[in-house]
Amino acid sequence: MKIKENLYNQRIISIDALRGITIFVMIFVNELASIQNVPQWMKHMPADADAMTFVDLVFPAFLFIVGMSVPFAFNARLIKGDTPKVIWTHTLKRALALIIIGVYMVNAEYGYDASKMIIAPAFWGLLAYSMPIPIWNKYPKDFSVLLKYILQYGGMLVLIALYFLYVQEETGEIGITPKWWGILGLIGWAYLISVIYYWLVSGRLWAMIAFLVVCVIANTANLTEGLVLPEWLGFIAGHLTHASLVASGIIISLLFFDRKIENKINWPVIGFIVLFFAVGFFLRPYFGISKIHGTPSWTMLSAGICTVLFYFLYWLMEVKKQTKWSDFFMPAAANPLLIYILPGVIYYFCKAFNIHIIPGYFREGVPGILWALVFSIIMLYVMKIFNRFKIQLHL
Repeated sequence: MKIKENLYNQRIISIDALRGITIFVMIFVNELASIQNVPQWMKHMPADADAMTFVDLVFPAFLFIVGMSVPFAFNARLIKGDTPKVIWTHTLKRALALIIIGVYMVNAEYGYDASKMIIAPAFWGLLAYSMPIPIWNKYPKDFSVLLKYILQYGGMLVLIALYFLYVQEETGEIGITPKWWGILGLIGWAYLISVIYYWLVSGRLWAMIAFLVVCVIANTANLTEGLVLPEWLGFIAGHLTHASLVASGIIISLLFFDRKIENKINWPVIGFIVLFFAVGFFLRPYFGISKIHGTPSWTMLSAGICTVLFYFLYWLMEVKKQTKWSDFFMPAAANPLLIYILPGVIYYFCKAFNIHIIPGYFREGVPGILWALVFSIIMLYVMKIFNRFKIQLHL
């Protein structure tokens, strides 16, 4: 793969802003999920509802942003002089880490037999959520090498021990299972599949468009009634569902930045916005809009909405140079994995030690919504502190 000479090589603040906003909304809706008596438009839509809310857009926005970052990540490593072996070692480690963390999170949530486990499930969950922090923390250069290895390998040993301390609810067997891959795991699979293809085609725009078409066809086939795919093909098609959003982000990123940047209307991007919405609405009568089922209508409409949002941010921040407002969201953009994990650490810590921070009054209705908003803001300020002290997860 060659260096993309025309790819914009400066920091794209509008991508960071979209990432930060997405993470802030994610923290808000995750906290809101535990609040009773909130409007349906502030929740995930039921699987068969043929509709979506802004909550159903958070996950695809994550995938879209992952895709937008891929061309820059590969180009930066090629410019740095990294060999293919170094690049692929890093890529595989990142994908594997996301998959592992995702599976541990899912098993912490449900599927265990509390009566047979040696440690309480809440304490198991606390360790499962906490150990990625010492394992994947980006330690400063002046940090003690010995202490770094103790923390990293100690965390790995704890995760291994947690595997053998887990007792499955239905079978009584030892060990965690991928009941489903979790949000991080799904991101890991979609990222891995997409970057492998991106590398093989050397990041060519036309080839990525072809890949997106294949992803949508595979997703459609996988959900077509009466069409039973082989298990291995169904597995791939299932992950191509989410890879379609990564591919969409890559395509939009290339259309914006793999060329000379001009302050004019980007007609190819406008064309893809129309295409995303057209495909989404065309397929809607056949599959419906459903995040839970992962329908092609949901993926394509989400890609269209994400592209519109990014185009607005690009115009506001790169063209009009209105960037100061985004400082509020940047702590999350700089440390996305940690801010995703941290609420879970807090939750299981409180559960393990029977601590009740928030009165029941703030667990429902308008007070609950306000609390979720306050909690999200607090998390951003906590991230700012963590970033200052070099506590940053880096996969």
